[in-house]
Amino acid sequence: MADKSKTVTLDDVSKRIIELLQQDGRRPYADIGRAVGLSEAAVRQRVQRLTDSGVMQIVAVTDPRQLGFARMAMIGIRTSGDPREVAEAVKAFDEIAYVVVTLGTFDVLAEAICETDEDLLELVSMRVRAIPGVEHTESLIYAGLHKDFYNWGTR
Repeated sequence: MADKSKTVTLDDVSKRIIELLQQDGRRPYADIGRAVGLSEAAVRQRVQRLTDSGVMQIVAVTDPRQLGFARMAMIGIRTSGDPREVAEAVKAFDEIAYVVVTLGTFDVLAEAICETDEDLLELVSMRVRAIPGVEHTESLIYAGLHKDFYNWGTR
């Protein structure tokens, strides 16, 4: 991904392109062009700039449960020292889908997607807790997934 320290200013057309792609990431550039008043080539160039700059990604979003991943959990991690170092170590695990450094009760939050309870137990007890600087973990096991969308727009 691109350098996140730079702020990208988006005009209304770029924001609308993002919103249209959030609704349907497979929407043809020609359709987007008609909706925003640009040619297909101009939309293609804007989308390329938006992805190259790290402003957006175009990905397929799956339902983990339908793919055999029956156990999802948010892992709260308290650390000693710099929580960014722990976050960097945690993000390397394949089962981890999301990692943030926070300024609250936990220093790091990590979303885990595992096939079984045993896989989650192994991840937390043997790997996450083994990271230098991890002092405490708390696993919040998902009892149901009620909303998981990425179409919140550009505001």
